[in-house]
Amino acid sequence: MAGPLPDGISDPLPAGGLAAVRRQVQSTLVVSQILGGLGVATAVALAPMLAEDIGGSEAVAGLASTASVIGTALLSLPFAALMARHGRRMGLTTAYAVAALGGLVVVAAATAGSFPLLLVGMAAFGAGNSANLQARFAAADLAEPAHRARAISTVVWATTIGAVLGPNIAAPAGKSVAWLGVPEAAGPFLWGTGVFLVAGLLMHMMLRPDPLLTARALARAGGTEEGSGGERSLRAGLAAVTASPSARVALTAIAGTHTVMVSVMVMTPVDLGGHGAGVELIGLVISGHIMGMYAFSPLMGTLADRVGRLSVILAGVALLACATALAGTANGHHAQSAAGLFLLGLGWSAGLVAGSALLTDSVPQPARAAVQGLSDLIMNSAAGIGGALSGLVVAQAGYGWLNVLAAATLVPVAALTLLSVVRRRK
Repeated sequence: MAGPLPDGISDPLPAGGLAAVRRQVQSTLVVSQILGGLGVATAVALAPMLAEDIGGSEAVAGLASTASVIGTALLSLPFAALMARHGRRMGLTTAYAVAALGGLVVVAAATAGSFPLLLVGMAAFGAGNSANLQARFAAADLAEPAHRARAISTVVWATTIGAVLGPNIAAPAGKSVAWLGVPEAAGPFLWGTGVFLVAGLLMHMMLRPDPLLTARALARAGGTEEGSGGERSLRAGLAAVTASPSARVALTAIAGTHTVMVSVMVMTPVDLGGHGAGVELIGLVISGHIMGMYAFSPLMGTLADRVGRLSVILAGVALLACATALAGTANGHHAQSAAGLFLLGLGWSAGLVAGSALLTDSVPQPARAAVQGLSDLIMNSAAGIGGALSGLVVAQAGYGWLNVLAAATLVPVAALTLLSVVRRRK
């Protein structure tokens, strides 16, 4: 079944119809996620150390990663608005372009020794993570509801390859550009710039037909889309969340699990370094953490589709609680720290995949892009605050207390999710 889409959308459905579109979209997103994961992970692995070198204090080490998280949060709104108006292709392409520019600014900041400029560059670099996160929703646009979590998890899983490889090539990447006069810790950002440019070009050329615009066109053709374009505004997205208890649970789960993960993760390299770990060992621990985040996401997606979104969210909370207990009591035992960081990633995967599927399930189609952008704003704003405070907590009270406070953040997530389970059983 080939031919133009309804309502004048120019990209044609390929031979094979909707099934072929799903395969085309998913394959494009998978490749872009591999590249995006590589670009983010290669650079961010050394971001706390770069910040400490430029800022001259352990207390500011977490601010580089925090600036990236805040940038991801703030940029999620304009990217979501762009997608709501013009589709996923334009929004994701623009996000990768902004991330590439941010990488160049970080390199300039490191060369000049300017900490404020470093934070600006890291904020723009966060657009790469925004693109990676928004891609999971692009996978859900055309997915059947019964397989929505699995579609999301497949794209999340694709990040594994680049994200696990990235921290381990951070040191060689830094050394490879030393002849340009770029500080070693900033070299990976120059590589990240090139990777993001390739990912953006791939998205622009291959994400056709656009999944969000296709989903809307098919909904209109089938008479199932309600409302008008005004319901795609961010204000309408907020109204959709307010009207849906399930959407509120999903947002709390996504934001809570992401905040715990970021708060602990950003200070782990500093803690490991303080206990004698070198760059190579830190890279291995972070690689294990990232593997936990992404490699098992298909399992989380399958479980979320089969046993329910809420059950997987609760499993994620339990995994994160175990992670903070292990990491917070490691005290220089690197194997225990590695186990804790792996579980930290695994719990994040459960919360993100199940929460994202629940959020998409819980709001009407016209408002989804806006709600999804709002979700990324909230999750990254909360994580940005957590990351900013994490350096101060470690400097004043220690890494163990950081994990205690992170575990306390899980209490409202567990309570709200359990309450929703009880209400559904009545």
